This record gives sequence, C-alpha cells and structure tokens, in this order.
Amino acid sequence: MPEPRDRLIFALDVPDKASALTYVNELRNEVGLFKVGLELFLAEGRGLLQELANTVGPDKIFLDLKLYDIPATVLGALKAVLPGLALVTLPCDLGFTGLKKIVEGTAFKVLAVTVLTSMTGKDMQALGFAPRLTQDPVKLVVRKARLAQKAGCRGVVCSGREVQAVKEACGPDFLAVCPGIRPAWAAVPGDDQQRIVTPSEAITHGADYIVVGRPIRRAENPAAAARRVVKEIALAMQK
Repeated sequence: MPEPRDRLIFALDVPDKASALTYVNELRNEVGLFKVGLELFLAEGRGLLQELANTVGPDKIFLDLKLYDIPATVLGALKAVLPGLALVTLPCDLGFTGLKKIVEGTAFKVLAVTVLTSMTGKDMQALGFAPRLTQDPVKLVVRKARLAQKAGCRGVVCSGREVQAVKEACGPDFLAVCPGIRPAWAAVPGDDQQRIVTPSEAITHGADYIVVGRPIRRAENPAAAARRVVKEIALAMQK
C-alpha cells in the first residue's frame, strides 16, 4: 500500500526552471510525483527534465505532454525524452491502432487522456459525439478507458467523477490519475476546470493518483497546503 503522499502529484505549471526548482525543493518531501506539462517543457526543454531528475530522480517525474501525431512521429519524440520517467501521457483520440503501436514501441508507462476536465457536455457534442455520450460524460470516458486498456496502456487520466466507473470497467490494477482536484478550502478564481472533485472524493472513488496544482501553488504556504491535501488522502484511504 503506497503512502498517502505518494498518491499526490504536484503540477509544475510554471513558466520557467527557476520557479519549478523552487517548488521542487520546497515540496520534494511532501508529494509523490511532479508533473511537467506543456508550459514548462516548451519553455525549458529536455534539459529541465534532467535537472529535475538530478534533484528528485526520474521516477518522480510525470511528463504530461499529451503527444498527438502519427505513431512514428510520437515514437520519435519519445526517444528524445529522458528515460526512466514515472509516467507519460497520450490522448485516447490517437485511437486503438495508434495507441497500440506507440505503447508497444516504448518502455514508458503510458496513460491515455480520456476527456479533459475543462470540457463540458456541450463541448463534446460540438465535436460530434453522440448526445447519449455527451449528456453523461462517464459513458464516453469509460468507452475510451476500455479502448486504452485494450491497446496496452497502463491507465488513464480522467476526472474524479468518472474514476469509479473506470475502475469497475477496467479493474483495480488499471491506473487512474485524476486532475481537476479542488479542496473545499481552496478557491481558484477564474477556474477553467469543470468536472471537479475534492481529494477525498477522488481517492474514495478509486483514484490511484490525484493531480493538484493551483490550490497548492497559490497557497501562502505551499508545503502546508500539500500536507493538508495528503491528510485528506490519508483519511480517505482509511474508509
């Protein structure tokens, strides 16, 4: 059984290496993984990954780039990524064939992103998904999760509102990472997240990891905020 803090991923959604390393040094003993997304990776590149790896180890880095292209291009890009990272993401929209080819061609643990937590049913319907799927995003997320599992992915990224259904459909060993986490005590002005849950709700419903960024990053004391989230995780694990 992992420790509660191991299940907390901190989102390094910051503009530069100096800011990232400040948070890493402050939170390295408070969280399990550090997520590097598009903003930071495009600003600093592969060298930033190496510096983070030198600080906390490559197995503490979650590379969330959601690489979307033909399999040959994605595999070429992954070959340029620092080896040994904990997790990387691809979009489920690559389809079964694309996901399968990439998963079989890389040593990374791949998570497939189902439906972004910023999206609403109206957004999905505008993209052409059938109303029966958009009226209840759970159905669409589970459908994508099953496709990802069949393609060989280690798990998916989904909201905490859908994670229970994903676990029921794909089994307890299929990883579920949940962003869109908003503790009741942390307001996020102008929040673009739509399908949100608290840390406790996500863990109780079956999340293996939760991703928390702004509620910790914008706190007056980020380390204390992280410990508060970990406490919620610990309480939820006891249920």
